[in-house]
Amino acid sequence: MPFRTLDTADLAGKRALVRVDFNVPVDGGKITDDTRLRAALPTIHYLSTQGAKVILLAHFDRPKGKVVPEMSLAFVAEPLGKLLEQDVAFASDCVGPAAAEVVNAMENGGVALLENVRFHAGEEKNDPAFAAQLAENGDLYVDDAFSAAHRAHASTEALARLLPAYPGLAMQRELDALDAALGNPKKPVLGIVGGSKVSTKLDLLNNLVAKLDRLAIGGGMANTFLFAQGHDVGGSLCEKDLADTARQIIATAQKSGCELLLPIDVVVAKKVAPGVDAETRDLSDVQDDDLILDAGPKSAQRLIEAMDSSQTLIWNGPLGVFEVPPFDEATVSAAKHAAKLAKSGKIVAVAGGGDTVAALNHAGVSADFTFVSTAGGAFLEWMEGKTLPGVAALEV
Repeated sequence: MPFRTLDTADLAGKRALVRVDFNVPVDGGKITDDTRLRAALPTIHYLSTQGAKVILLAHFDRPKGKVVPEMSLAFVAEPLGKLLEQDVAFASDCVGPAAAEVVNAMENGGVALLENVRFHAGEEKNDPAFAAQLAENGDLYVDDAFSAAHRAHASTEALARLLPAYPGLAMQRELDALDAALGNPKKPVLGIVGGSKVSTKLDLLNNLVAKLDRLAIGGGMANTFLFAQGHDVGGSLCEKDLADTARQIIATAQKSGCELLLPIDVVVAKKVAPGVDAETRDLSDVQDDDLILDAGPKSAQRLIEAMDSSQTLIWNGPLGVFEVPPFDEATVSAAKHAAKLAKSGKIVAVAGGGDTVAALNHAGVSADFTFVSTAGGAFLEWMEGKTLPGVAALEV
């Protein structure tokens, strides 16, 4: 990858401006999930132990360029300090005298958190003047927030062009994993794309069918493809107005030599509810009042066999309504098999997207995948083949 790496940087005594993602879930002023804080720890620890002054930049919520007291990052300093086992100073602004005072008082190895960058309108406008103000407090820039890399904001894009710029350790790991999955993968490559609607993943589907050897389509979006092929989908979720689009994607896949794996059997019910009576049907047997809620066992087995003959798997979206058993069976069986292959080194398995992460956690296999991205929108845009401004700005 065309990036500087932190192990090549002269860090002792240097002020390292580190963009992190601390947009954490909060209830009653307390952090309910500190995953994003923990994700930043390796980079903070590395910089600190190398003698750098670690100055953290982050956003929280959507203050829209104004100071909104309840969106202050002040509440993060103490729990972050406990995780780091050292004090974290807090500055009441991210630029100007308040930031400079805190930064100037830092010792080598110290850590400080600056106030919400989105309190300034220049952040989301990617304003060069605001980026220059941020840069006044740094000698180098480290981006450890891949989840914000699809935004061309001052702290993710413009700032990276003003100082020597490096990916953080979490960012580096994400970029390496994504390159192994789609940039320079071991072939054959199998993709799984699920979710409810084709309309939200058109760019993704069009990019993947041009790059992959096989693409399995599941979830509600598979119904649109089945309908486009002339199958009755009953009362299922289906974007019938996108039938022509689905047929175009099928044609593009054929032209590109990408084998599409659509369901060959389905699990149906009359309503979506836990423990409801569910039946497996062949595609020709779907009734008018049936709701297709999961891929059937034949479809799941065919997908497992496709995994066995692949070297790389990239996964975004569940195969059914996994939140409501028994419509989680296809997703769980496929996830467990992929995890087993990845754990044994037989496949590189990379997954991402909110529903995907939740589905893999539901199956209990996230830890066994090669890499699971929690970056959401940035992961999706990368899969769509789009340039991520926060990544492009780090390139040497």
